[in-house]
Amino acid sequence: MDKENLEKIVLLIDADNTQISKLEAVIHEISTYGRIVVKRAYGNWKKEALKNWEGELKRLAIKAEQQFDYVSRKNATDMALVIDTLDLLHNEIYDGFVIVASDSDYTPLAIRLHESGVYVIGVGEKKTPEAFRNACDDFIFLENLDAEEKRRTPKKSPKAANRNKAAELPEAPEPEENTDPDGFEEIHNLLKIASDKYQDDDGYVNVASAGTYIKRAKPDFDSRTYGFVKLPQLLEAFPERYAIKRYPGKGTVTIIAYKCL
Repeated sequence: MDKENLEKIVLLIDADNTQISKLEAVIHEISTYGRIVVKRAYGNWKKEALKNWEGELKRLAIKAEQQFDYVSRKNATDMALVIDTLDLLHNEIYDGFVIVASDSDYTPLAIRLHESGVYVIGVGEKKTPEAFRNACDDFIFLENLDAEEKRRTPKKSPKAANRNKAAELPEAPEPEENTDPDGFEEIHNLLKIASDKYQDDDGYVNVASAGTYIKRAKPDFDSRTYGFVKLPQLLEAFPERYAIKRYPGKGTVTIIAYKCL
């Protein structure tokens, strides 16, 4: 199942592992993949920590699923979410499942969904364990959602400012420093692999094809993590590594391609 073909998406939220302030942004992001037909949030709504959720769940038309904690200091929310997910899967009418949580306990669930052929999207914080992120077809960092709006006047380091200038994106958010010192090199390596695999006779590869490959190899890849809105802007920020060309496609579409130097 490809993300371009998603028609019925299930959105499942672990309220104990999610920021209430990002709920609407999550819905906006997932809606770009297709139509969300199921929206459920799981939690023990009697908890003080979740007291503010009621109004937001009502406003966003998210069904609240109550799950009591049967044992003190033991969270039963994740088990309830897993059971409902498998029930929905067996209906065989949904082609995409979204798990909003930062908990590695959902890794087996993501693997099971993936084996069933549905498209699996994870949404969580950057602290989410790599195992859960890689079990998904796509993983979205909560920190990236609404980043542009929250950083309208970002304080840029000289290095980030130069990259943004090269990419002609003065409003792009500054990458978080020292969070992943080898992050760019990993992306460069994946771009090189994509080039070797998909390049045409002139040595160029369609950026869209490269982006699809990178998402398969690294589900949590998001250009915004590195301070760029789209992958082409990231490529343009490294003119010593990549040559870029644009040419017309079907209709009004412009195809962007790159070549490793």
